[in-house]
Amino acid sequence: MAYMSRTLYDANTPYDGGPAVHQVTLRTPAELADALPYLLGYRPEDSIVLVALDDRGGRGRFGGRARLGIPANPDDWADVAQQLAEGLVKGSERRGNRAAQMVAYVCQEPANAETGRQVMQRLEPLARLLRVACGNLDVPVIEALCISDGRFWSYCCAKKGCCPAEGVAMGLPGTSVLAAAATYAGIQVRGTLRELRARLQPLETGEALAQEVALDAAGMALIPRILDDVRRAAVADETLELAARLMRRFAKAPVVSGALLSDGRDDELLGADEAATLILGLQDRVTRDRAAEWMEGDEAPLALRLWRALARRCVGPYGEHAAAPLTLAGWVAWSSGDELEAREALAMALGADPGYLFARLLHQACNEGLDPESVRRCLRSERTGRGADSGKSGEATGGGAPDGDTSADEPCEGADVPEEQVPMPGPLPSSTPTPAPAPAGRRRRRPGPARATSGLPRPAGVEGRDREPGAAAARVLRPEPHTPTTGTTRPGTPSRGRSRPRTEAKPSVHRRGGHREGVRSDGDGGQDEG
Repeated sequence: MAYMSRTLYDANTPYDGGPAVHQVTLRTPAELADALPYLLGYRPEDSIVLVALDDRGGRGRFGGRARLGIPANPDDWADVAQQLAEGLVKGSERRGNRAAQMVAYVCQEPANAETGRQVMQRLEPLARLLRVACGNLDVPVIEALCISDGRFWSYCCAKKGCCPAEGVAMGLPGTSVLAAAATYAGIQVRGTLRELRARLQPLETGEALAQEVALDAAGMALIPRILDDVRRAAVADETLELAARLMRRFAKAPVVSGALLSDGRDDELLGADEAATLILGLQDRVTRDRAAEWMEGDEAPLALRLWRALARRCVGPYGEHAAAPLTLAGWVAWSSGDELEAREALAMALGADPGYLFARLLHQACNEGLDPESVRRCLRSERTGRGADSGKSGEATGGGAPDGDTSADEPCEGADVPEEQVPMPGPLPSSTPTPAPAPAGRRRRRPGPARATSGLPRPAGVEGRDREPGAAAARVLRPEPHTPTTGTTRPGTPSRGRSRPRTEAKPSVHRRGGHREGVRSDGDGGQDEG
């Protein structure tokens, strides 16, 4: 079998890469099986995984990876195999590195008294379809492994009796050569995707009812102000000031180890009324975009904790409102170099609201391997420019349009940000800016150039749909409980063809339950079913 190498980089390596700290060569199926969590960054469950190998000097070097969930219906396996293979091969070509070979994995734990060997036998047709799909693209699969019940089997073993029928036991986690090198390089392997998503799912405890009541009350108090052109700016400032106070509160909290304990501590620090105020305030696009400026340095981990906590508070009929905090969580994770959490959070945001444009742009950009620095530069410019404008006029632009012809979308350069423990952020223009309604006596602001998202790809079929300031908040009044009907459109919200939602007195939403699902991309063009 061809040699394969995995180059590991130091945890502090910049986005555009740098000198390799470690290079590990994998020679056996056992080493390939042990390497899978380190190739993905987490331990896959119920997964089909393809790993591309680039041909460099006669040695295979790991390239892109793609994952999909295993469909329950075997009739869907052929389509899934073709989709995964084409996505990974085309994604590699788009990056200028066509895959020369593939390694395929199918991972599933036994269920209903199955054994690992029975799982391997049941999934053998799926592995065969993967090999055929890759072969049709002139990319041979040099190894196909089934991992189940702590053991692995090779579907490519040509010798009868070479591999034991009961499979080969996997090594203990963290004991392989690759595991040691990854630990030394500071590379972290998560648990499972299910555990990662659980950090962003709505609460299912007794606190959920109290949070729903708080959201109802906050909606009655805030919606009239958000819909008022004059008072909207004050709501934006209050929302961001509250977020900054909570981030300072999080910073002072004792450090705890483990995701579960950390999330529990943050939930205790965040009151139901505070969470409701922030969730509803972030439904305004401009407020959300200003909050996106907490993206780096000491602010980033605090902001990420807050956005996760807010996503967990979008309970019951308020599930769609999670799109804003989930998108912010995905953006901060991507900006911080955590592409795994970024992809999952952004996919969950699209599961909460499939038409949420900011999430769609970021999700596509993250999956295509673009550099988030271009977005960060624009956000820094907005923040700096707002500080300069505030120093000249003594006014904060807030969520509305400034006086005169100055557009919040126009590039501006100015003084340093005023000294604050957590500086207040400012507006980020959407990819297709729409002028906010100007109050009486003011001129409309002119739409300026789209800057912060100009480097992001534009999803097909999206005609600039995003929330206008105050428009999205029209739907946050107490929804009337009802049984959802698949394929219907929630009354009072924008359909695919409209850019501005209707603002009815009591819109209703579908109850999405305790799970947010969406199509997720993982690696080079592969998609991950939730």
